[in-house]
Amino acid sequence: MENDQVSGWIDAKTAAERLGVKPATLYAYVSRGVLRRRRAPDGRRSLFDAAQVEELARRGKPRRPPGPGEQAIESAVTALGADRHFYRGRDALGMAETGTFEDAAAWLWTGEDADAGPWRPRADGVAAAVAAQSGLPAGLLPLDRLQLIVTALAVADPLRHHLDPEGVTATGRALISGLVEALPPAAGRPAAGGGIAERLWTRLCPHPPEPGLLRAFEAAMILLADHELAASTVAARVAASVRADPYAVVASGLGVLSGPLHGGASYGAERLIAEAADPAAAPRVVGERLRAGERVPGFGHGVYKSGDARFTLLMGMVRAAAPGHERLAAADAVLAEAARRRLPEPNVDFALAALGAVAGLVPGAGEAVFAVARTAGWLAHALEEYGRRGPLRPRAVYVGPPPG
Repeated sequence: MENDQVSGWIDAKTAAERLGVKPATLYAYVSRGVLRRRRAPDGRRSLFDAAQVEELARRGKPRRPPGPGEQAIESAVTALGADRHFYRGRDALGMAETGTFEDAAAWLWTGEDADAGPWRPRADGVAAAVAAQSGLPAGLLPLDRLQLIVTALAVADPLRHHLDPEGVTATGRALISGLVEALPPAAGRPAAGGGIAERLWTRLCPHPPEPGLLRAFEAAMILLADHELAASTVAARVAASVRADPYAVVASGLGVLSGPLHGGASYGAERLIAEAADPAAAPRVVGERLRAGERVPGFGHGVYKSGDARFTLLMGMVRAAAPGHERLAAADAVLAEAARRRLPEPNVDFALAALGAVAGLVPGAGEAVFAVARTAGWLAHALEEYGRRGPLRPRAVYVGPPPG
């Protein structure tokens, strides 16, 4: 096998693991001309071109016709690979290591590196959003506030119905800035200047940002800015396809994002780590969820079957920023228990929850990071729908009683 590797050919097991697919799928790719195959010298095994497998892994799974119950939506925004995603062809992990959230959002919207313009909210919109929260109960999770804030921002913006690309991107910058500015500062801390990530930090953390953790926080926002046709993005695209304004698009996305199988998974992972504050409690905490028939939040992914590279990158940044932190010990105990029980690989939701635990973010902060970041992606998809002619209109397969 070593000679096969040197000559540029790998066996089916290695190729399948790199692509995150079942071995049978490899042979389907061969039949469709996507992969080349040859017989090993022993005549018993199939070998696959390693360079071609690597290119396919970076590009993402090949497109196929939609299956039963599926509707194909063409998009140039995000491609999903074997363990990571790509924004208009760029590796999102590479962008997250050194880039800014604003640059990532501009790239998602326009595919250009040009200056996106000012990221400032409308003052009257923020005032309306702050006033709208005056009667809310204390201790409300940030995501609940964001759903109210986006509506208040909308009614104060007379330009919200301008659906040309320049109008939408200008609205996007003001909208995202407004979502952040209208959140109450954590523990009464004064609002910060700087970029969107630093401003959002002051809303979600009562402590000043340590540079390494702030870098991880911004990386999380970039990694979460889009993820192809996730459930909330489908909702956002449907809204945009009937020419709903950008605020309504974001409100549609926020409503779906709150589900525990989507953006709400980070809140479940937060609670998991909090309950395992004593690392010795990790077996009990994980075991209780499994005995109750619950899904353990922060583990497994519908796309990245062999591992989520977003988890690896973000968790590595948290470890580098706060080595030996006691909350890292709790997260590691949960990870070890999950591995012992052979649970699926950890995903980005767990890394986001670990970041929140180590940084001392307020409860529900992960959902808010997810929501503010994903607003950039929803608007990127809205821009595509605004450029098309008709609404998205899936059809039902009727299985009820005969009509009449």
